[in-house]
Amino acid sequence: MTSMIVIGGGPGGYVAAIRAAQLGAKVALVEKEHLGGTCLNIGCIPMKALLHSAELLAEAKYGALAGVIAVPQLDFAQVQKNKSQITAKLVRGVTQLLKAADVEVISGAACFTGPKTLEVTEASGKRSLSADKIIIATGSLPIMPSVPGLDSPKCIDSTQGLNLSRPPASMVIIGGGVIGIEMATAYSSFGTDVTVIEMLPEVLPMIDKEIARAARKQLEKNGIKILTAAKVMAVTDGGFLARVQVDVDGRKTLVEGEQVLVCTGRRPNTVGLGLEAAGILQERGFIIANSRMETNVPGIYAIGDCTSRTMLAHVASVQGEIAAENALGHEAFYDESTNPSCVYTAPEIATVGLTEEACQAKNIPYATGIFPLAANGKSLIMNGGVGLIKIVAAAGDHKVLGMHMAGPRATDLIMEGALAIRMGATVNDLISTIHGHPTVGEAVREAALAVEKRAIHMVNR
Repeated sequence: MTSMIVIGGGPGGYVAAIRAAQLGAKVALVEKEHLGGTCLNIGCIPMKALLHSAELLAEAKYGALAGVIAVPQLDFAQVQKNKSQITAKLVRGVTQLLKAADVEVISGAACFTGPKTLEVTEASGKRSLSADKIIIATGSLPIMPSVPGLDSPKCIDSTQGLNLSRPPASMVIIGGGVIGIEMATAYSSFGTDVTVIEMLPEVLPMIDKEIARAARKQLEKNGIKILTAAKVMAVTDGGFLARVQVDVDGRKTLVEGEQVLVCTGRRPNTVGLGLEAAGILQERGFIIANSRMETNVPGIYAIGDCTSRTMLAHVASVQGEIAAENALGHEAFYDESTNPSCVYTAPEIATVGLTEEACQAKNIPYATGIFPLAANGKSLIMNGGVGLIKIVAAAGDHKVLGMHMAGPRATDLIMEGALAIRMGATVNDLISTIHGHPTVGEAVREAALAVEKRAIHMVNR
């Protein structure tokens, strides 16, 4: 029987461990903090729980438009309690799944002492472990940039931002990526006066530019102030408020907030892992792995955030399955083309495949189809028709290259785009597939029709 050690119990590690056990391996999983990793404990799940509470509050406030009049009150202690209960339930579920798969869970910090050997520091002391195969799934940590004053108690990272005892009266968020914008969405709905500072020309820089501009417009309409092309120079303590000195395209300005939330990205969690002792190659902390998730050392695999700048839980999970399968004699490869990105703003944003900008950079001839959700009945009912769906297709055969959307349930609808790319579908395949009515999903078909300049429910241009 093949023995395997998985280092890290997050969404990559525990999935890898279970898949390896399914394939007949004797598996031990080493986790130094919490099963479920960042995603379940201090990332995706608690963030979405906060956002759900924020969404309910916003819907209650604006329910009068639909004839439902309520006077909502925010019980933030219950918001946090609900978040913690959901997290705890999911972590218990992971624990039970590992137990059912007969995976040995070891609580401790692992460090390589050789290519196939580890020293694990547990509460009771240290012990040595070895295995035929090892999968590294140690995840990532928040980055705290070297800006003067960020060591102030008023400055917190995303983990601390999830666990505040009350919404602050005002908050300055440094970083307009996914985490920063989701935090802005939640706390703005809770009543916090939020300002987002982003160094690049636009927030959500990894998203299709048209979708990002539409998202920014709605965020600002919701009361969030956004500064782009803005560099934070320093943070000083002004008593009750922190003062953030900002250079906005050459102009100096001062932004104040009760709390400063730093969301400037994440770094691979590989320090102290002893990669050098195993001879594992890395680049600026990221472990180098191929599409089979193999490192340069035979029998050692690496997955998830510690290998890639695409730091998403679902990527880690898929890579975990791929690594386990390859380690146990099967053939599997990671293909990023169907990897969706989801942003839980109001409205939701989701994207998969190539953007217009990517096609231009790669000199790929393309056509686009855009359908505004103001012309979609279900979207009008749900959020007043805010948002759009955009399809990027190959210019010749109209094969789907990318799908990008902002609107109600976008993070669920994006799977149609991912499947279309995976199956090599054309826009005609989407058009010839009957979509239910009234749904937001039928707008996907209209966007496909728009590629061919024959959308039914809007004027084609």
